[in-house]
Amino acid sequence: MLIYKVLLGLIGLGIVVFVHELGHFLCARFSGIDVEAFSIGWGKPILKKKIGSVEYRLGLFPLGGYCKMKGENEFEKAYSEFENASANGSEGASAEKGNYFLVHPLRRMLTCAGGPLFNILFAVIVLSVIWGIGFEVNTLGNRIVLVSDIFPGAVNPADEAGLRTGDRILEVKGKETQTYNDIQEVIAVNPGEELPILAERDGDLLTLTVRPVMEKSSGAGKIGVYFWTDPLVEEVAVGSPAEIAGLKSGDMITKVNGIDLPHTMALYKILEAQPLVLDIEYFREGQTLTASLIPIYTDAGTNDLGLSWVAVRYRTPMLPLPLALLKGASETWKTFAVSVKSLSLLFRGVDLTSAVSGPIRITYMVGDAAAEGFNHGFGAGLSSMAGFLSLISIALCIMNLLPLPILDGGMILLFAIEWFRGKPLHPRFVSAFQTVGVVLIAGLMLFAVFGDVMYLAKR
Repeated sequence: MLIYKVLLGLIGLGIVVFVHELGHFLCARFSGIDVEAFSIGWGKPILKKKIGSVEYRLGLFPLGGYCKMKGENEFEKAYSEFENASANGSEGASAEKGNYFLVHPLRRMLTCAGGPLFNILFAVIVLSVIWGIGFEVNTLGNRIVLVSDIFPGAVNPADEAGLRTGDRILEVKGKETQTYNDIQEVIAVNPGEELPILAERDGDLLTLTVRPVMEKSSGAGKIGVYFWTDPLVEEVAVGSPAEIAGLKSGDMITKVNGIDLPHTMALYKILEAQPLVLDIEYFREGQTLTASLIPIYTDAGTNDLGLSWVAVRYRTPMLPLPLALLKGASETWKTFAVSVKSLSLLFRGVDLTSAVSGPIRITYMVGDAAAEGFNHGFGAGLSSMAGFLSLISIALCIMNLLPLPILDGGMILLFAIEWFRGKPLHPRFVSAFQTVGVVLIAGLMLFAVFGDVMYLAKR
């Protein structure tokens, strides 16, 4: 199963990287820059074919890729020739036509921006297609269970706001919240901010205010609630303790060890004590039945009974092309804005080993999202994978636009300075700038890979 998820993840990331490098490639050609090689993947080429002046390659390592442009690795020679030509009053060496560092800085800036730009266009197209054909969403409702009712002792923002188990959250910060996803979208990106909430309790409407705290492992806001799920069984895993006990899809569990079970979190509260046997009372086809289930616990105290619960499932309507494009663009912008805002959380005490994902974790997450979707059908799998890839594509755009050495944003900054000065920067400065970038990115990559290994070790 892990290999299956990794393969799906590699395919997905390969698509995102291809789009990014294709942006560089097309913008370079448009800008009059010669492209010597276009590769998907790094390392020794396992496949290559030269078409015209460009050699197309497939690298040994499928993560990453590159677009090798004429002269980009010989900038000292290019700048020296440019400066000598300028001093002699000539237009430059004709033999170096198409050299990356001899075209106008604006052309180089466009070429650097091409990759991130295509990532954004990819996200818009993918999300537009998803909204155009419609998609199925599995989520939970807007009814809540207080964490403090399951694990007494801690006082959470939800308790301080006056929320109670069984309440329905109808609005957060003026946004209608019909599902768990709607609520999380607002809560997660607003840690530390006071958010007005409209809740329903026993038919009465309440206006409350909650201030989410930041979860250090992810940087997301949280208020200390679980989301209410009725203990109605959707699936029972083959060979699991639940199947051995005789439970089936459609069973409604009403009591466990003599304790009423109004929602599934009440079951997990019972499991905290690690009972050796669960005496289950359940309702099936008009009859009340009983069963004894023997749970299996890991060394860490976790368990998997083999039960999954019925969720809220709805399908979005198919949108006509103009509305689908508009929705795709608006969803891309919303994700872009939220991602940029989330960057600031990295400097507010977040556990970076958990919050910063490297290539291994991203590959796993892409594959995991796709595999989970494919469990509900081929169409659902493609939709889930495409949606996650659009998110990764937007994140790749933002990361590459950061004004850091060696990234696209750093190079755009260099060329903007050159354009403003009216002459090239000294090659030694450019070399030092790129060297610093290599060190920074290598350090960040090692840190992220370490976090990835720790993440997968806990799975």
